[in-house]
Amino acid sequence: MDILHQKKQRLEEYLKGLGSVAVAFSSGVDSTFLLKVAHDVLGDKAIAVTARSCSFPQRELNEAKAFCAAEGIEQVIVESEELSIDGFAQNPKNRCYLCKHELFTKIKGIAQSKGIAYVAEGSNTDDNGDYRPGLIAVAELGVKSPLREAELSKEEIRQLSKELCLPTWDKQSFACLSSRFVYGETITEEKLGMVDKAEQRLLDLGFHQVRVRIHGNIARIEVLPDELPKVVQIAEELDKYFKELGFFYVTLDLGGYKMGSMNKMLDNVV
Repeated sequence: MDILHQKKQRLEEYLKGLGSVAVAFSSGVDSTFLLKVAHDVLGDKAIAVTARSCSFPQRELNEAKAFCAAEGIEQVIVESEELSIDGFAQNPKNRCYLCKHELFTKIKGIAQSKGIAYVAEGSNTDDNGDYRPGLIAVAELGVKSPLREAELSKEEIRQLSKELCLPTWDKQSFACLSSRFVYGETITEEKLGMVDKAEQRLLDLGFHQVRVRIHGNIARIEVLPDELPKVVQIAEELDKYFKELGFFYVTLDLGGYKMGSMNKMLDNVV
């Protein structure tokens, strides 16, 4: 057995050892793979819990519902409005901690009410090197991270997802829309909507991996480096649409898409 499938076997054995699990399910690459394997191993003792909020696009929620329905997996939708969390809207350095602590506390309550022993989330080994305050909440609340336990990377998860014929194997990476804001800049429902619609337009135009970072009234577009010329070709169209959404200025990041690019500014945040 090669290393990749040894890791998958390790994941299956780990999940089997948990006995029952509520997976925090966002319909992303990692959580979809985790939920699929958990359900394959544990059957009805594996359920999905998906958060609904203004920082989670409706398209992602729809995909989460469709996947659970197709796989016959019990899904619970939990209302998790981050903007109501004390301090969250001010976008502090520990914003992700505040959100994850609130969300996983709710998921733990759902799990307990259904007799589910553990809560699991989908971080992988690639998340170990970046600034991830949400993982502090994971540790504090005793939430399990099976993909990290099995030492699976994002690329390995994509490979195994393709073998399982999961629709997410080549899906773009996604993080909540609040991650598009400069730390310290107030997050509002209106601006979250602007970012959501701007990114949706880019996806509708065929761009694969996109981010629209918001800096006050400026939109900073990130796409994969080989797709930069395409943005330039339709610059006038994008400029018009983004300004209709409420942005004053529309810019293109010449460095291309980078995961967690806002974290470069952390040293300047109190």
